[in-house]
Amino acid sequence: MLVVLILVKYKRLKSMTDIYLLNLAISDLLFVFSLPFWAYYAVHDWIFGEALCRILSGVYLLGFYSGIFFIILLTLDRYLAIVHAVFALKARTVTYGVLASVVTWAVAVLISLPGVVFHKTQKESSGYTCNAHYPSEQRNAWKKFLTLKMNILGLLIPMLIMICSYTRIIKTLLQCRNEKKHKAVRLIFIIMITYFFFWAPYNICILLRDFQGAFSISTCEGNGQLHKAIQVTETISMIHC
Repeated sequence: MLVVLILVKYKRLKSMTDIYLLNLAISDLLFVFSLPFWAYYAVHDWIFGEALCRILSGVYLLGFYSGIFFIILLTLDRYLAIVHAVFALKARTVTYGVLASVVTWAVAVLISLPGVVFHKTQKESSGYTCNAHYPSEQRNAWKKFLTLKMNILGLLIPMLIMICSYTRIIKTLLQCRNEKKHKAVRLIFIIMITYFFFWAPYNICILLRDFQGAFSISTCEGNGQLHKAIQVTETISMIHC
């Protein structure tokens, strides 16, 4: 909220970078908004009804996907500003920043829709649950597809884009001396590293869970350890905000 206040009131959103940072902060706020509900559910059963189960599952995924997409946009913004400085004068306008942000939110909403569609409440002996329920005949296929989507769109592609961009950025910076440029790159680089440090372990754990056959994890002990690892790494991932 402090980041949003500073960007809107004091920086007045004068650049494309400000627009992307604002949207990243809003994305994190959305994500954080859903956490108290999941914290209560982790200790008790689900008492918030089916509508909130679907909405909060969608908000959780929306916060995840929009967050990584805006980090990619921030990286590409730095790439243009430093590697293609002349072209950047035309391309890095507030108008284009707003347009890119609108498209990014639309894509993030579309990608998050399965979370809204498949999550539902269910009455069980211990109370109500709020979990994903896939069509029985395609259950494994859907689980694997959505886990792969999360790993490819949320980890693999962003990592490749960032490695390529920062390789070119560092090469360019080594050829010129500009402390302001160094500071700007440092900020985005720290945001990127923080994101991957917190999210990568969870992504790897859910990949292992849904592709146990491929990774030869089929024992009861292995399943139990993986379940604990998912709980721990998901909790760690939420700190990224």
